[in-house]
Order: sequence, then structure tokens, then C-alpha cells
Amino acid sequence: MSNALAISAVTAILQYYLNSLYGTVAGQFQSAVTVSCLAPDQVQQELTAAGDAENQVNLFLHQVTHNAAWRNVDLASMSADGTRRLQSPPLALNLHYLLTAYGSDFWQAEALLGYALMMLHEAPVLTRNDISNALTMLTDPPLPLLPPYPNNKLTPVLNTAGLADQIEMIKITPETLGREEMAWLWTALKADYRPTFPFQVSVVLMQPVLPTSFALPVLSRVLSAQPVQPSQILQVLPPANQSAAQPGDTVTVTGEFLTGATQVSLTNARYNVQLTPPVATVTATSLTFVLPPDTTQYPAGVYVLAVQFLDSTGTIVLQSTNTLPIAVSPILPATQTATATTSGDSMTITLTSFSPQAWEGQDVALSLSTIPALDPPGTPLLSMSASAQPYTGSTATLTFQFDLGLPTGVSLLGRLEVDGVPSQVQVNWSSLPFPTFTGPLVTLS
Repeated sequence: MSNALAISAVTAILQYYLNSLYGTVAGQFQSAVTVSCLAPDQVQQELTAAGDAENQVNLFLHQVTHNAAWRNVDLASMSADGTRRLQSPPLALNLHYLLTAYGSDFWQAEALLGYALMMLHEAPVLTRNDISNALTMLTDPPLPLLPPYPNNKLTPVLNTAGLADQIEMIKITPETLGREEMAWLWTALKADYRPTFPFQVSVVLMQPVLPTSFALPVLSRVLSAQPVQPSQILQVLPPANQSAAQPGDTVTVTGEFLTGATQVSLTNARYNVQLTPPVATVTATSLTFVLPPDTTQYPAGVYVLAVQFLDSTGTIVLQSTNTLPIAVSPILPATQTATATTSGDSMTITLTSFSPQAWEGQDVALSLSTIPALDPPGTPLLSMSASAQPYTGSTATLTFQFDLGLPTGVSLLGRLEVDGVPSQVQVNWSSLPFPTFTGPLVTLS
């Protein structure tokens, strides 16, 4: 791929070949032909200031657009933790030029334009040799020749643009601009119109050079064939028919050919967390494991679960099954008192008792509802939710800003949702005439 100098390199190559062209036919004109790469208004100012006869061809890049064919070839990719760019799609560009001829004698501008158009017509593709040759002649020509533009500081580095090494060849195609488009363009340029040929150069593929690191060399290769059954998991079943498991819960996984499974891998790529609890019980079609009860190791949220088979040393994974999602829910205590502070038309509630801690960047929301079966008669039916106020780091203390209306001193049903996974609620199924919610309860003070 090319680098950021590719656009300059294309213009410099075209200028070099035009300059060489007019050098071969210089005897047909009264003076040497100047090939420039400036805005038309700058050319006009220079010609006016010099007072010389006009004998010049100008190459002006007036527009750069995305190449439609290459734009969606690939997508950028990031590392699992989102901190490093692994791959970038190329920046594919089409370059739109105006080739303008300036002549002060009869037929001079037409002759200048004719030679240039014939060159572009005969060489519609810039080969890799064409590109390399032009950049070499511009930057390091063989003796006794000297660089044609010694005062241009970009000249010595154009050879590093990588234009000759990109996948796509550089192609030149005519471009049609209507009279109205041409009129608007020259009006914007604030210059007098001269005979002009618009054309397009495509495609320039620019891509940054990403730093790489070499892997350590392989000292020895140890390969062996291990006969295995095509194990797979079919379903993840948290206890008590819940939709999510809590830290410390025993989880059942059903599948096929699970005999010999050693551990379970739980991965949360967003927070770079991986847990490997051991298998507690296993049969050919199911196994159980216990979610680590130490809630300081991992946050609530959605994890990817896979069952792994280790070797006799317990260090090498011989086989891993397919993956399934598992939700780990936060835990609210059965009862707690939260501080509520009223200010204006809002109420700020501080929650200080839940686990696991909320990790920075997690989406956390609290929902509080009245419970008619537990609250005093006359308590209105209410249910309100609010997102956590901004916080940093890992914390077990969060504030939520609710609208006014929640009663204080009564038991409210609390539900905490972390990254889309809500905490579990307790239900008294034997209550008559209908089951009632019994917790977790939050009392505002």
C-alpha cells in the first residue's frame, strides 16, 4: 500500500512526464514550456507579474473523492480489549485534475493541450516501471543530471510513497464536466478560463504502516494426534429456572460427549476477564460447575462459556467445545436502607450494598417499585427506573437520580441491571390468591 505521500507522488509523476514531453518538442515553440502544479489563480498572478509571453501548462488537483469500489472492501478491526488497532482498510482515493494550457500566440494553447492529451491517451496506465523511473529522476537522477526541483523539500522523500508497490495500478481516464460545472469551478478559482481538460486518476490506496513485533522463535515442535469425541454444548441452565446465574450458583450445562471435561472457560472480552472454574460433576450429556463466589474477580454481565478438556498435567487444553452465552446477574441483599436526598424536582438515591462491584464503563440502572402486599394501605402503585450517575473505577456505591414520587419509609422492590442483566427477585409462590414478590427490599430514608 501507499502512504500519505501518494497524492503528491501522483502529481509529481504527471508533472515529470509532461515536462519530458514538452522537452522533446521545444523547438516548435518560441520558448521553453513551463509545467506547473499550482492553482489557476496563482498561475495567472505569476504570468501577470512576469509580463512574459504565456507558454505554460498547469496541472491542478481540484478534488479528491473516495473510490466506491474499494471503500467497503474491508472493515477496521480492534483487539479484544479495544485498545489496539489490528487492521485498517486502505484509504482508496480518486484524484480529479484540471490540465490547463496557457498560450499567448496563435494556436499555441491548442498545441500544448494536444500534446498533453495525446500523452495521456497513449499511456492510460502508469506501470510500476513508469512510477519508479519518474520518482528516481525526480529524487536521485543519474549523473550528470541534477534533480529538476532541488528547492522543493518534498522531492527527496517522494520515493518512499510506495506508489509503485500498491496492489492497484494507477489509471488515467477522461472526466466530463458540463458547462455549468466548469463555470462554477472557474468562478470559485477566481481565475480567467483557459482551455482545460479534466481527467481522473484512480485508484490511490493509502494505508498507515502499523508497528509490528516478532514472535519468539520456535525452539522445538511437539505434535501428537489425540483421538477425541466431537463434544458440544447445547444449553446452559442457571439454577431454579432463572435467566441468569449469581456468583456462587451451581450451573448445569447439557451437551454431547462431555465425559472427561475438566474445566469451564468464562470470558468477558470487553473487560479482559477470563474465569476457569473446575467441573464439579460430569456425565456424557451434562456437567455442573460453580460460579466463583469471590465477586472481586469479575463483574456482572454477559459471558461466553465453553467447556474445555485438559491434558494430564492440567496445563494444556486438548479440546474445547463450541460457545454459548451465560448471564451473570448482580446481587442485591434481601433488605437494605438507601439514602434519598430531594433537590428541586428530583430525588438522588445512594445505593451502597450490592455485588459484584460495578466496573468503569458498565451500564447500570436501578428500578424501584411499590409492593401492595407489603406496603401500608394507601401506598400508590409506582415503578420508576434511573441510570447510574457517572462514576470511575470499580465501586459498590452508586447514585441514581429519580423523579419525585417514590415514598420513603416503605419497602420497595429493588432490581439492579448491569450491562442488560437484571438482579434476581424472590417470589412467595404459596401466597394467596396470587404469588407476591418478597425481595430484595429497599427502604428510602
